[in-house]
Amino acid sequence: MSGAPAFAKRSAKLRAYRSLIVKNRWLYVMVTPGLLYFLLFKYVPMWGVLIAFKDYLPFRGFWGSKWVGFKHFIRFFNDPWFWLLFKNTFILAFYNIVFFFPIPILLALMLNEIKFDRFKRALQTAIYIPHFVSWVVVVGIIYMFFTTEGGLVNEWVAAAGGAKINFLLSNDWFRPLIILEVIWKEGGWGTIIFLAALAGVDPTLYEAAKIDGASRIRQLWHITLPAIRSTIVILLILRLGSFLDSGFEQIFLMLNPMNRQVGEVFDTYVFSNGIQQGQFSFSTAVGLFKSVIGLILVGASNYLAKKFGEEGVY
Repeated sequence: MSGAPAFAKRSAKLRAYRSLIVKNRWLYVMVTPGLLYFLLFKYVPMWGVLIAFKDYLPFRGFWGSKWVGFKHFIRFFNDPWFWLLFKNTFILAFYNIVFFFPIPILLALMLNEIKFDRFKRALQTAIYIPHFVSWVVVVGIIYMFFTTEGGLVNEWVAAAGGAKINFLLSNDWFRPLIILEVIWKEGGWGTIIFLAALAGVDPTLYEAAKIDGASRIRQLWHITLPAIRSTIVILLILRLGSFLDSGFEQIFLMLNPMNRQVGEVFDTYVFSNGIQQGQFSFSTAVGLFKSVIGLILVGASNYLAKKFGEEGVY
């Protein structure tokens, strides 16, 4: 007899779930393409990381290749280039967090202060456009500006009586140029999420602050920034997940034999020593190492965010 109430309860739950699905069926239909995309192109390919533990040979196939355990990881960690790659990748990632990450926040705050809608929309369009320019074009523009053979910047330096600087072959200028390119290309596009967060701030808070005599700076510090703090924290956590992803295309296009000591990163190393030479297992091992580091950083930063009272990602 005791099983009957439990069965009835399960049946009631199933009927409730069924009615909920029927009620929201069109929402589920709309969500299905996105779910299929992530399933087919994000989750199914995860099985491919197994070749990091194999000597993968295309003619033997995925399952027929020999299992070698951590052989490729040991080889990578013992590679003389490992610490140089780690240093270069870490420094570029750190510069991205310190110099690039605040730029979209500052731009969004400045755009939010503009009261003339036409000018604001025109300015937004102008700073969004570089996002749609390919890295090939961006690097081409950098070459036109900074080359010693007729480059605009060097022509100005020469006109001012200085000696031309070989920016493109210099180890000292490689990282600043990389960060400046990222800021110019992606800084404006990154404002979208922050502007959306700012649009949700209650206007009555600003009105109350004005009545109390708060200046624009005080309103910014005590109302605007606290309102988007959770968005900043979440985006920072997500940014740390791709901490070691320096951007292959941009770095690869900027690399040359003279700046390789400061410019070679994990992504370019994988391409030149893994993909081009057909060492698929080795390149997968390097990629898996980067992913594990990213996972650790996301978990640690999410834990710290919750410790400080923020929502975090999960």
